[in-house]
Amino acid sequence: MDLIPSQLFRSFENLRDQAKDAILAVSSCLCQQQPKLKINGRTFQIVKVLGEGGFSFVYLAQDEHSGRQFALKKIRCPTGSDGVKEAMREVEAYRRFKHPNIIRILDSAVVQDPEGDGQIVYLFLPLYKRGNLQDAINTNLVNNRHFSERDMLQLFRGTCLAVRAMHEYRPTSARSAAAVQNERRPRPNRSAAADDDNDERFPQPEGDAEGGYSYDGASVPLVTKHRVEMEHDVVFDGDEELEHNDGPPLDVIPYAHRDLKPGNVMIADDGATPILMDFGSTLKARFTTTGESFTDIAAEQSTMAYRAPELFDVKTGVSLDEKVDIWSLGCTLFALAYSHSPFENTQTTEQGGSIAMAVLSAQYKHPQSAYSGGLRNLIDSMLKVNPKDRPDIHGVIQMTDRALQALA
Repeated sequence: MDLIPSQLFRSFENLRDQAKDAILAVSSCLCQQQPKLKINGRTFQIVKVLGEGGFSFVYLAQDEHSGRQFALKKIRCPTGSDGVKEAMREVEAYRRFKHPNIIRILDSAVVQDPEGDGQIVYLFLPLYKRGNLQDAINTNLVNNRHFSERDMLQLFRGTCLAVRAMHEYRPTSARSAAAVQNERRPRPNRSAAADDDNDERFPQPEGDAEGGYSYDGASVPLVTKHRVEMEHDVVFDGDEELEHNDGPPLDVIPYAHRDLKPGNVMIADDGATPILMDFGSTLKARFTTTGESFTDIAAEQSTMAYRAPELFDVKTGVSLDEKVDIWSLGCTLFALAYSHSPFENTQTTEQGGSIAMAVLSAQYKHPQSAYSGGLRNLIDSMLKVNPKDRPDIHGVIQMTDRALQALA
């Protein structure tokens, strides 16, 4: 498909910005002096690159003052306010969903790009040293190992619980005065002993008004609006839907992640808890497509080998819903079991076959393994071309529970 001039310009801009970040990535490996980043008067050392995507880099960053380490996601927005607005949808999603299996955002900031006319959005996220499920898959491949069926199903079940929180999202109607006052109340000072106990020193999932971050017993915001004029830093305050409300719940508004895959599920430090992340593709789940080319949007924001068939050639007037995530969950469980997506096989990766055609016809087969029929049936139930034939997230969790019980 030919690109129109504006798309060509955007592609050029993205390539140029990726090159800048790649140079920083190389310098962090080759230079004795680690690159540094200053935000809100605090200096962070960029230790190394943890990962990269089409529009962002994720770094291991260390606060020079406290020694605390973070996963710092950097999103370049060369298109100005439109790009920032798009990046902020991810910040909104991190703030919107509160669940033990969903990563929480510690802080966020928007700064001017010192090397260009655009802006940069920074997201401070917890650091999970065990990496993600794709890292675990890769390690299994290198060591010729496989997940045990029980461990794999437990990791998958936790991921499903995170997805259920998105598919069942209920906003609340009004913010209570008590909640507002509680958020404005100064945070207590932290002692050195608290730091020794691995105190997070960022707001817990319920958050607080300033995104407070405590240093050496003094509660100091990491990034706040008060430094906009001096440092050109802006804290994202969310919108009315993201307020920490205490009113009665409203009707369910399902959201779809739209890029579920092993690389977007971190493993907590206990080695057993999956943590869903990367909400850059997240949108309200149920809508009917309009004249805008949603096919191109899906291609840009979701990974082909895990993308639902209804997202490959989206016509105007087509209704989409959260079942796109069910397909991706099926692909994810298949990858945990067999180390690759069902549609990344010898034919599609080495013999010139089309992943898209394989997905659209659900052409896949289970490799020979010692896994149970219950596991295979669970995967097959999710990989149905027609979304109406797939179970909802409740059905997936119920089938997962039955498969786990059968292993007892």
